[in-house]
Amino acid sequence: MPVEPSAYCLFQRPGLRSVTRFPMHHTIFDTPVVNTLLRAFSRFTLRITGWKVEGALPAHAAKSVLIAAPHTSNWDLPYTLMLAFSLRLRVYWMGKHSLFKAPFGGVMRWLGGIPVDRSQANNLVANSAQAMRDADGPMQLIVPPEGTRGKTRHWKTGFYFIAQQAGVPIVLAFVDYGRKVGGLGPVFEPTGDVDRDMARIKAFYAPIRGKNPTQFEA
Repeated sequence: MPVEPSAYCLFQRPGLRSVTRFPMHHTIFDTPVVNTLLRAFSRFTLRITGWKVEGALPAHAAKSVLIAAPHTSNWDLPYTLMLAFSLRLRVYWMGKHSLFKAPFGGVMRWLGGIPVDRSQANNLVANSAQAMRDADGPMQLIVPPEGTRGKTRHWKTGFYFIAQQAGVPIVLAFVDYGRKVGGLGPVFEPTGDVDRDMARIKAFYAPIRGKNPTQFEA
C-alpha cells in the first residue's frame, strides 16, 4: 500500500471562492499495477503513433516545477500524461476549475489534477511553494505559463515564483507536434532576474510547435 504523503496541495472546495489546503491526494502515478500497465500502454501508444520521448529527470530535480508549453489544444493533456508515465514522473498539474465538475472531477484529480479558479485572487503561488517544500519524496508540479490554450502573447510568471519560493528548479518540458517529440528539456535554475530568465526560457520554446501553432507565441 502506498504511504500517505504528508504534504499539502491546493484544491477549490465546491461553492467556495478561496483556495483551501488539503492533504495531498493520491493519484494514478502512485497506484501500483495500474501505474505499471499505463506506463506500458503509454510507451506503446506513443511509439505506434510515431512519437518519440526525449530527456530524463535528473535526481536533483525530483522536486521541480515543469513548464507545460505550448498549450494550444485539449490533446495536450493526454500526451502530457503519457509522457509522464513514460518518463516515470510523479506529476500534479494545474487546470481550470471547470474541468473538475461532476461527474469527472474525481477522475481528473486521480490523474493528478489540481483545480484552479484564476478569476479569484488567492495565495496560489505561496501555497504551491509550501506544498512542494513539505512534500515527502518526488513531486513535479506542471504549470502552463500561458494560463490558457487560447492565443496569448503574455506568459504568466506564477511557475517561476513557485519554483523560486520552493527552492526547486524549473524543468523545460515540451510537446512538439511539429517533430512529434515530447519530453524534458534543460533544467533551469531561477536567478532572481525575472525578465532575463523569462527571455532565456522563451528562447527555448520559440522553435517548438503546438498542435494549433497559430495560438502559441514564445
